[in-house]
Amino acid sequence: MPLRFFNTLTRQVEDFMPREAGKVRLYTCGPTVYNFAHIGNFRAYIFEDLLQRHLEYRGLKVDRVMNLTDVDDKTIRGCRACGMALADFTAPFKKAFFEDLDTLRIKRADHFPEATAPEHITRMIGMISTLIEKGHAYRAEDGSVYFRIRSFADYGKLAHFNPEELRDGVRVRNDEYEKENVGDFALWKAWDEADGDVGWESPWGRGRPGWHIECSAMATGILGPELDIHCGGEDNIFPHHEAEIAQSECVTGKKFVRLWMHCRHLQVEGSKMAKSAGNFFTLRDLMEKGWSGREVRYALISVKYREPLNFTFEGLAAARSALQRLDEWTTRLQELPKGASGENLMETGDAFGEALDDDLNISAALAVIFDMIRTTNRRMDEGTLTPGEAISLLKWVKGVNAVLGFEAEAGAVPAVVGELLARRAEARAAKEWKLSDTIRDEILATGWIVKDTKEGQKLTPAPRGGA
Repeated sequence: MPLRFFNTLTRQVEDFMPREAGKVRLYTCGPTVYNFAHIGNFRAYIFEDLLQRHLEYRGLKVDRVMNLTDVDDKTIRGCRACGMALADFTAPFKKAFFEDLDTLRIKRADHFPEATAPEHITRMIGMISTLIEKGHAYRAEDGSVYFRIRSFADYGKLAHFNPEELRDGVRVRNDEYEKENVGDFALWKAWDEADGDVGWESPWGRGRPGWHIECSAMATGILGPELDIHCGGEDNIFPHHEAEIAQSECVTGKKFVRLWMHCRHLQVEGSKMAKSAGNFFTLRDLMEKGWSGREVRYALISVKYREPLNFTFEGLAAARSALQRLDEWTTRLQELPKGASGENLMETGDAFGEALDDDLNISAALAVIFDMIRTTNRRMDEGTLTPGEAISLLKWVKGVNAVLGFEAEAGAVPAVVGELLARRAEARAAKEWKLSDTIRDEILATGWIVKDTKEGQKLTPAPRGGA
């Protein structure tokens, strides 16, 4: 079965073949590092991780770029509010982002270009100069440079709208100067007082790049003028990815991207995530509540990327239950008496991989896993599963985990649970039994059971609910 993915550009599921046999050039929009990434961001990053892992599972070599947007309006406002240099302000958020990637078992990209790196700023200025020379861009009175959308006949092809629908000819107040067309977007923003110390010299005066040109410059600079796949959240389709297509293709004269893939929005408990609604969570927020990165990963990956995801704490509990079921099954297989390595090996098939071949159909892939668990658990109960078959199943689940990243970590306990456990040990040592019981209940509320044994406190996940 060929790999088939939904292409936002054509709005069809298509067979996928990279331009170069065996190699995929993949660009994924990364974070704007003005704060900690939230779980909505990580839904997109985990979808992209699943895509990369499955491509590799199918034997393809993936050359992946994920950019870091470290200069834009938000980062500049943040650094000025804190009285810090831009690089000093963004540094801790970059560090936190990589820590969160590791916690969620998201594979590192091959390249993490930063927009402020000198080589990328130079490339951005070069691309803008080319666009001006070709008549696709113009300099406004204050030195800002805009892309002329009328110069690109295909503008709107990704978002599937007619650019004439934009309010053409309307005078727009924008730092006291006019754009030729209300839809024209900034390639270079002239410096003003709000930018403070942030700025670079250019042929048009001191300023900074627009967000869209940053990605085009980093993508084509590292991967070349033609990409196989470009991913992001659906909110990136317009204007960001539409602008990337226009400016990139006008510079290179080549088709920028063969396949566009976008994931749907995430809601929390049925509502749009917002701090004002009290349902805004970073990964760190969830870990403080006792959830592990592995459980959050399962919850974010378990709904197909093209379907809306309603993130709930019930869903997290279901993720914990599912992973515990997978762990218990794996342990049973490992504990079966060992036989000859070639004895009664099982033909496990590749229904799991074929499900993901079909536009990353994760629901079907998970169904394959839990059908396998159900069937082989029954055979272990009956005592009819042979050691050779167990070896086959352990090899199969290793391949599954290479794609899904669900493998158990020996002794992995959320940090907040470990801290509660230490506090309880201190309470028991001081014979503060009431406090010890209170902390035990707090630990239980996070989904873990603590028992007192001769060897000390023993921690186990709380039993899963349901049948």
